Amino acid sequence: MTHTSFTGLLSRKKVVRYLIYLLFVCVFAVFVFKLNQVEKTELVVRTGQTFEKAEVTEILQDNLDSNGTRVGEQKVRVKMLTGARKGEELDITSSSGYLFGATCKVGMKVIVMQSVAGETTIASVYSQDREWVIYIFALLYLLALCVIGGKQGIKGCLGLIFTFFCVIFVYLPLVYLRFSPFWAAVFICFLTTLVTMYLIGGPTKKTCAATLGTLAGVVLAGLSAWCFSKASGISGYNVSDIETLMTLWNTNRIQVGGLLFSGLLISCLGAVMDVAMSISSAIDEIYKQNNSLTRKELFKAGMRVGRDMMGTDSNTLILAFAGSSVSTLLLDYAYDLPYQQIINSNNIGIAIMQGLAGSFGIVLSVPLTVLICTVLFHKNEAVSQV
Repeated sequence: MTHTSFTGLLSRKKVVRYLIYLLFVCVFAVFVFKLNQVEKTELVVRTGQTFEKAEVTEILQDNLDSNGTRVGEQKVRVKMLTGARKGEELDITSSSGYLFGATCKVGMKVIVMQSVAGETTIASVYSQDREWVIYIFALLYLLALCVIGGKQGIKGCLGLIFTFFCVIFVYLPLVYLRFSPFWAAVFICFLTTLVTMYLIGGPTKKTCAATLGTLAGVVLAGLSAWCFSKASGISGYNVSDIETLMTLWNTNRIQVGGLLFSGLLISCLGAVMDVAMSISSAIDEIYKQNNSLTRKELFKAGMRVGRDMMGTDSNTLILAFAGSSVSTLLLDYAYDLPYQQIINSNNIGIAIMQGLAGSFGIVLSVPLTVLICTVLFHKNEAVSQV
């Protein structure tokens, strides 16, 4: 084959690959558009109520005590930047709550919750306007990922954006349309893993092995959580906000009991994906450097790599869920609650289940990914030798 024909073949392969990308994007866009054509049941009447941007121009009455604490409400004057009262100045209140309101200062951008009926306007400060802070920090993270990671960082950035997009515009509509939250999460995990791995590794055996290993690990994490649930009596109906969630069951028959386990699958996806791709890359490189290895030797080499990863990655999810429960743990410690009360409480049980089940998924994905890689990469010996 001449150099010209070889170059032409590569060019045709690139064109075919880009056409596949374009076809996938078009089909996926149509799917997402159709999926999001849902009519939501109105749970709270918000007629006339909007959330608008405003700027604090004057503090009319402060609520700062001499001891430095704030009690009651501030009275402030704001200039409306959006909405029906755009350009007007309104005198409104801002509470001192930790969940709602804000400690207003002149020049601060705030979000105003207002209800307009004719010439009458009822408004109060909902929170500080932090929209652009979120956008800027997210952009800085993606920029750092791209600059430090180079080409692979850009691909990882695209995979991250796609994953976020899928959770918001695919997973949530599927659950709202009464699909099983567990299987909707499995579908999301498969879809995002396939796209992310394909972006990073391309159409290779390494990508295929990493994708299958990730999916196996995530499903095993879900099965571990299910077994823990059956043995301990903890279910998706023991979560702290179940009373609010039951409203969704009563109005739309949404399967709220499965949200706990589907959330577990999505939360452990990143860690399992990292383990699977790292193992696949390591085994791929090992075999390329020494393709005289038997399947048994390749499997043992992969397991040595995987065992080293287990030592650190097994802590990842346990520490993540423990960190999210720090407030609860501190309250239990401060109130000096009996051990039997703490260990048998629903909140602690759920945190333990999430951490252990996710770590089960990471640990069990190691031998499965190594086995898949050994079968896919090796060319000669039979699988039975493993």
